[in-house]
Amino acid sequence: MLGRLLSLVLGLAVVAFVVYWTLNHLAGADRPDPEGRSQPKAMLDRTREATHRIEQDAEKRIRETERKTDEGSR
Repeated sequence: MLGRLLSLVLGLAVVAFVVYWTLNHLAGADRPDPEGRSQPKAMLDRTREATHRIEQDAEKRIRETERKTDEGSR
């Protein structure tokens, strides 16, 4: 019983470390920000910019779909 518990705790620690390392190294946290912002602020700004681009793309696709639907029904 104690062996299984120890294995579980060590396994969770390894998973937590891998997630932490991935978020901090592979997600671009280690690249310097040219505008001099702190790393958390720069990551937040990049995320906001990506979200804005995604929202704009979705709106564009909706407008195109509505336009095609209107043309098809005429």
